[in-house]
Amino acid sequence: MNQYVLPNLPYAYDALEPHIAGEIMQLHHDKHHRKYVNDANAALKALSEARQSGDFARIAGLERALAFNVSGHVLHSIFWQNLSPDGGGEPNGALAEQIAGDFGSFDAFREQMIRAAETTMGSGWAALAWDPTSSCLITVQIHDHQSETAQAACH
Repeated sequence: MNQYVLPNLPYAYDALEPHIAGEIMQLHHDKHHRKYVNDANAALKALSEARQSGDFARIAGLERALAFNVSGHVLHSIFWQNLSPDGGGEPNGALAEQIAGDFGSFDAFREQMIRAAETTMGSGWAALAWDPTSSCLITVQIHDHQSETAQAACH
């Protein structure tokens, strides 16, 4: 059975200081993210055992646990890649043009993203996403790592 693996950070724990302390990065990566990976692998193992033993009553709960933990792992893996000691500022090029077209301005997008993040409870995330139906960027709230809810359609 394949196992999920905690990715290495693409920079040192203290590379984002003074904005994020190295101790916080290490804790968040090595303990918090690792727990999602370990719990996803435990759910995979338990799901395999339940299937083999015919204990189908456990499968729905195990699948929910697997979805939650794999989603936490995937979101964190993306999160680490989106942080950079050399990052910051506004995007340029095609992304900047799409944001301006879909939100009116970068500042309007930033405000909407902040509100999406501030109003997400629990194990929630806010993200910029592409809506293929309307061919535009939208902000989404990701509740409990799984259920995305579009926050607004294109401008």
